[in-house]
Amino acid sequence: MTIFPPDPNLTALRLELGRLRGERGRSYDELARRSGLARRTLIEIEQGRTIGSLKTWHALAHALDVSVDHLFSTLCEGHTPPVGGTE
Repeated sequence: MTIFPPDPNLTALRLELGRLRGERGRSYDELARRSGLARRTLIEIEQGRTIGSLKTWHALAHALDVSVDHLFSTLCEGHTPPVGGTE
């Protein structure tokens, strides 16, 4: 029997991005400048039209002064995150 993991909470991830951007008073233009990403990309991520790559989220974490772990921890909202295993 195969057990699949729950779906990641992508809504929580994008909402956390918007919350952090607002909390830090960063406009899309400022976040684009700090992250090296296009303003349009940032808007599309926050609006849920695209998810972005790992490289994108790494750049966003640095631009927002948070760890990638902080951002990605939101993916497990609504379910129990995995615990370290032996594999």
